[in-house]
Amino acid sequence: MQIGFSTLTSLARLRDFTSQRLSSFDRTGGNNDWVTIKPGRRHTLAEIDGPGCIKHIWCTHGHGNDRDCMRSTVLRMWWDGEATPSVEVPLADFFGGGFGVCKDFWSLPLQMNPDAGRGMNCWFPMPFRRHARIEIHNEWSKDAGLYYYVDYELYANRGPKQSPSGSEGHKLGPSGSEGLWDDDLAYFHAQWRRENPTQGWGRKDLKGPRNIEHLRWYWKTPNTTGAENYVILEAKGQGQYVGCHLDVDCFRREKNDWYGEGDDMIFIDGEPWPPSLHGTGTEDYFSTAFCPRTEYSSPYCGLTQYSGGPWGREDQMWPFRGKNSLYRFHIEDPIRFHKSIRVTIEHGHNNKLSNDYSSTAYWYQLEPHARFPKLPPAKLRLARPDWPAFEPEPGTPAGPPATAMKRPQRRGRR
Repeated sequence: MQIGFSTLTSLARLRDFTSQRLSSFDRTGGNNDWVTIKPGRRHTLAEIDGPGCIKHIWCTHGHGNDRDCMRSTVLRMWWDGEATPSVEVPLADFFGGGFGVCKDFWSLPLQMNPDAGRGMNCWFPMPFRRHARIEIHNEWSKDAGLYYYVDYELYANRGPKQSPSGSEGHKLGPSGSEGLWDDDLAYFHAQWRRENPTQGWGRKDLKGPRNIEHLRWYWKTPNTTGAENYVILEAKGQGQYVGCHLDVDCFRREKNDWYGEGDDMIFIDGEPWPPSLHGTGTEDYFSTAFCPRTEYSSPYCGLTQYSGGPWGREDQMWPFRGKNSLYRFHIEDPIRFHKSIRVTIEHGHNNKLSNDYSSTAYWYQLEPHARFPKLPPAKLRLARPDWPAFEPEPGTPAGPPATAMKRPQRRGRR
């Protein structure tokens, strides 16, 4: 009988696999359950012969509270002996920590758990036919102490069966033996990008009423190509995009520097503008609304970092100052592509703003994948310095005065 196919109902179905784990446990039986990675060195977390599937990765780092260290430590993964990695992301960013920041949050596929988000977890399934390799590269100036688990399943080597598409699965397994691989099973990928700063065009010398007029004007300027948008992902091949986190540092004051007017535009299989998936604003794509300033996490979307200040004196009225990090996972609504995909978002309406943008994209695709853009050296991956914490002066109102909302009364003629 059919009892369903959800995560919980599938627990009652006995599949044919063996449960395995690779970890950093002390091989002497002692309690030194970590590995030390010297500066500039690489450490292999996993070398696994398939067919199999990595189901869970957990790790924590002795310097997880230092975001420069997290941005200087790179996680890479290769499937089936490929020449270039399918995953290449700074460590904390891979687990959802924008700007390299470890901070408590939870979602369905990624979690950063207490203490202070340093319990990093990934639940994305990562199937492989013949071989999987996972590596950590320490590009920081100090020793890295890393604890980790890699939990995975290995499958019995069987003959082919019909895949859901009706074709036979590939007969591939470890050491030349035969195992099952369905034709429609894709490989996991993740990629980090940064544009620092984005190339905006808006004027920054307008004040008062002239700025309101400028705002009304620039909202009417058209973007009918998406060519200058920030690129979250550009991939070739066949697969499905399953989400990202976007990290925006509003590091300097600009007129109308609310970054959320930037529309998301996702171009599938080389289609022209307007794409099949054209959104209405950055906060809308990340399933929030009306300039969110509340940190929040949920299974598929959230705002994990907000560092702006509330209403106050004019020089303090900068509600989106500093670092903002949002995520959106397409778990229930993956975005399918057959030839290519280009996931983009405007930096302000029509790319007006010049902010520091970075992102991590997650997707599945059939191999081979296109070569990733070259990962910048560690010093060019580091987040900008933070603004000082906002401390309102005594008596600072929580909002603008009521008089700011009223229209001036017209006086009668004498």
